[in-house]
Amino acid sequence: MLEIAAAFRRVPGYLDTPSYGLPARATAAALRRATRAWEQGTLDPAALDGSVDRMRAAFATLVGAGGPQDVALAGSTSQVVGMVAASLPDGARVVVAEGDFASVPLPFVHDPRLEVRVVPLARIVPETLLGADLVAVSAVQSADGAVVDLDALAMAARVSGARTLVDASHAAGWMTMRARDLDVVVASAYKWLGAPRGIALAAVRPEASWVRPVNASWYGADAPWASLYGHDIALSATARRLDTSPPWQLVEAGAVALELLVAQGVEAIGRHSVGLADAFRERVGMAPGASPIVSVAGVDPCALARAGVRAAARGGRARLGFYVHNDERDVDAAATAIRVAQPA
Repeated sequence: MLEIAAAFRRVPGYLDTPSYGLPARATAAALRRATRAWEQGTLDPAALDGSVDRMRAAFATLVGAGGPQDVALAGSTSQVVGMVAASLPDGARVVVAEGDFASVPLPFVHDPRLEVRVVPLARIVPETLLGADLVAVSAVQSADGAVVDLDALAMAARVSGARTLVDASHAAGWMTMRARDLDVVVASAYKWLGAPRGIALAAVRPEASWVRPVNASWYGADAPWASLYGHDIALSATARRLDTSPPWQLVEAGAVALELLVAQGVEAIGRHSVGLADAFRERVGMAPGASPIVSVAGVDPCALARAGVRAAARGGRARLGFYVHNDERDVDAAATAIRVAQPA
């Protein structure tokens, strides 16, 4: 068991982190405190800048960014992807993966200025070597947990001169990565990062100055509270220039959630989570994998729910996700439920 497991309430059979992560006790408590302060009129928005700064620092550590100065705040992954799409010049060639989560390809596909090529996931790195203006892909596929070799992608992009956008919503928290080698690495924080929904963070390396602040706001200035009015406000020279204003009631909970993961360490979390997934795979006759997400054919998630196992239906299959708060009891429960639910 990981030390961090003690920070969570035990929820037997919860294997749906790919849909939304459970909050640690301290995360939920921070959210309740913020709600009370909001209700009582004592919430201090300016004081919460410190919580945003803590999230930047923690996210930079979790994804291997250059530092907190390279982390921008957003409300959703699709918001950041849309900003990247809008920053590309007319006629830019974009490569996306077939079957990826829709928020990654759609901003490019629905921009008539861009030329989009859709390729099988296994072709993402080879297609990057062939050349493109931008390659956009999820580090880990939402539907089945398939993993992209990000080091190979970064190397291919350096060779071909392609820019890169990686959605790490299903990778940040458990997968070791080097965001500093990629242009933009964005993640919604409500999944494997265990934060409330409404927070996304993006590591944007300094060389990606081509990403425009399409959603420019007062919070993109280095001194936001002195930048509330007017048109002649200078935005930050750091990734902060891309910020949207923070969801005040959520940011302390977000900071607590990310810092708990940092304290445990991504490598240990990855070993634990993928290890549980592989133990489950072995129990149900599947080959080992590289992801804590397991996709099982021929199983109705409703049948799993009746057995006390919470999973999701994705692509006509049952999708399970193993994480820090899970243990061997969940592996046993899921394997038993699968055997009962699968037709003979």
